[in-house]
Amino acid sequence: MSKVNLITESLVEELKKSISRSSSIYILTSFVMKSGVDVLAGPLKEALSRGAEVKICTGDYLFVTQPEALRKLISLDEKMEVRLFKSNGRSFHPKAYMFQYEENEGALVIGSSNLSRSGLTYGVEWNLSMESEASVNTYEKALNEFLKLYLHEQTIPVNKETIREYEELYNTYHRENPELIRTWTKAEEIEMMLPNKPAKDSEGTVVIEDKGSYDTITPREAQLEALEALETVREEDYDKAMVVMATGLGKTYLAGFFAKNFKRVLFVAHREEILKQAKESFQHIMPDRSAGLYNGTEKEGDTDFVFASIFTLANERHLSSFEKNSFDLIVVDEFHHAAANTYKRVLDFFQPEFLLGITATPDRMDGKDVYGLCGGNVAYQLHFIEAIQKDWLAPFHYIGVYDETDYYQITWLGTQYDQEELLAAQLKDEMAEKIFTKWQEHKQTRTLAFCSSIKQAQFLADYFKTQGINATALHSQGGEYTRSEAIQFIEKGDLEIIFTVDLFNEGTDIPALDTMLFVRPTESLTIFTQQIGRGLRLYEGKNFCTVIDLIGNYRNADNKLSLLDTRTEEERKKNGAYVPEVPANCIAEFETEVIDLIIELRRKRQPRREMLREEYLRLKQELGRRPTYLELHLHGNAKTKEYKDQFKSYAGFLYWAGELDQHEEEVFKKYEAWLKEVESTGMSKSYKMVVLSYMLSRGVDNWIDPVTPEEAASYFHNYLTEKEYRKRIDFSDKQGKRLWEYDEEKVTNLISKMPMTKWSRSSKGLISFENGVFQLEFNVIEEHKEKLFEWTKEICDYRLHNYFEKKTKDL
Repeated sequence: MSKVNLITESLVEELKKSISRSSSIYILTSFVMKSGVDVLAGPLKEALSRGAEVKICTGDYLFVTQPEALRKLISLDEKMEVRLFKSNGRSFHPKAYMFQYEENEGALVIGSSNLSRSGLTYGVEWNLSMESEASVNTYEKALNEFLKLYLHEQTIPVNKETIREYEELYNTYHRENPELIRTWTKAEEIEMMLPNKPAKDSEGTVVIEDKGSYDTITPREAQLEALEALETVREEDYDKAMVVMATGLGKTYLAGFFAKNFKRVLFVAHREEILKQAKESFQHIMPDRSAGLYNGTEKEGDTDFVFASIFTLANERHLSSFEKNSFDLIVVDEFHHAAANTYKRVLDFFQPEFLLGITATPDRMDGKDVYGLCGGNVAYQLHFIEAIQKDWLAPFHYIGVYDETDYYQITWLGTQYDQEELLAAQLKDEMAEKIFTKWQEHKQTRTLAFCSSIKQAQFLADYFKTQGINATALHSQGGEYTRSEAIQFIEKGDLEIIFTVDLFNEGTDIPALDTMLFVRPTESLTIFTQQIGRGLRLYEGKNFCTVIDLIGNYRNADNKLSLLDTRTEEERKKNGAYVPEVPANCIAEFETEVIDLIIELRRKRQPRREMLREEYLRLKQELGRRPTYLELHLHGNAKTKEYKDQFKSYAGFLYWAGELDQHEEEVFKKYEAWLKEVESTGMSKSYKMVVLSYMLSRGVDNWIDPVTPEEAASYFHNYLTEKEYRKRIDFSDKQGKRLWEYDEEKVTNLISKMPMTKWSRSSKGLISFENGVFQLEFNVIEEHKEKLFEWTKEICDYRLHNYFEKKTKDL
């Protein structure tokens, strides 16, 4: 039987056979029609019921995908995973069906058939079916590319909330274009040929320097501090930790030095180039140990050190080829990505002796709970401002240049500006001339310039060449030089400037760079931090790094300046200064127009309450339901403290935002004082919430019953000793004597004094503690019990998590 087959009719029969024997099913389709879901609903439902993994990615291009089709898909089974690619007008035409079988084989179907009845049955379609053994490389590459698109920042989860939003846009579009609906009806959903609109430029992968970053294998000062902190962590019996180190301080080498203490190590990252660099670094430190790659093309899983692509490893077939205890140490690079479900699947599977997360940018880049993944334990952190103050990174001279582009006139698409509209503003000779003039005025010898798109990078490189400058554009679609050539040329001084897109965000070492040029609006503060770090590495003859930054009225224009500031957030709010206070050995200069712009941006900033509502609704759509208070903290982009400051409680915000039904509004109004009390009561220690957590553990019907210190003692002690960081932070009496060994009398006395006595005195009559009994001094109506229990528990869970998160970071 041929390994590759051409299928020109009734693709559905081929798909049904593959679905029936698959452990994993991945479908990528331009659009989804209800008729197509009807055709595959039975086989997909059966596959899901037997435990198969099903992932479907479709698009919203021209709003062909039907809302009712999406509803039917997610109704097949709660385990069904569906995501929608928000094309923003960019053509979206992929059609692929991938199947993974139990016996380590699979099949790939690529062709013209979308997920509609005509596409799968009687339509004129051409598809090629290929079994995985026919070309392992092609199959693995297709699978990796699917996962990248499935997890792309432009894809959103399909759930009731996102379908509701999509349906509004769908209906609006088709009211304005009614002929499209008529065409589909008349043709009985035979797919029309979608316009072949040129795809926007894609932004590529990271470039990694070929040679090692260091001439010796002796740990540097920052690495020595981090290694010492990690050893302390291990001595205290932690089994996981995170290290936050600024770009340029050698995180990968740190991981290698730490790995010397372990027999087998798994190093996980999301970019192939990072894996190859890490492999070289580990082998530089330990040349006698074996090392191998585990990615789309190589499967060297039996070596001492395995460097694995997360996109390959997360596949069930590959993951199950390992034992749960295969590795003594797991290192996750760029740990801020680790909260994605793909990483979680891998971390949940393995049971290493120790988990180490390393990152330069831990702040919620993806709005996820990185803190939770490392067990609340940040062993060491050193941000780039602190590293500059310690002379471990080069100081910067920051030049804020005014960009007169009116970004208010450019459509914001949720995560980025519309590329076509942005290019129309950027690709002008007068803009290129201004950039060139400012660069000439402030540059040093070797410049890396970050652009919004490949077209802008090429446009500016061409313009600089006309001015006699040795310039080039380096991007994912190639260029006049290879990546290694361009890096070599700029190090030698043969190139003066490289224009790039996002190739240099993570993992690149070019210490000789002394000038950074930003000619793009800052859309991500984390990426901005990563990019500045490219120029801060120490290098002989480099006294400082010049940062030339175009600042216009784009989103985050004023917020990003806080990244350069040595002051705390509270200090910045207190004195109201509009420009940052940089380290003593740094300089920050701004054109007058930039200062005026920052003042205006802050004056016009979106009203605080509306911003909080917008962020809440974004998360609600992502989850497909109302987020809990803790989820709002873990996954939201706005700080939870702002909800408390504005509305006194999360329930208070929900009431203001019109998110409560009639029953919930009634509960909120009656018990508002209690909710505010739980939200705002002081917490010098966690004890109040631990006692409340015990009360809530008794269930909906009994949580409001009185409680004695003796009853709560065992739960109280267990809670504060089951996690090492809780014990270390909070469980001592006034004399500092540890209470780790359970002594009921001592624990009871502690609970009686604090929190029970203190909380009863400060609760404005809502709580009493008399004759050894702690109780609530208000009645709860029977029909209100469940909702009040739910809200009280949400606040309690949030406050406990937030308390230990802050305390751990302060250690």
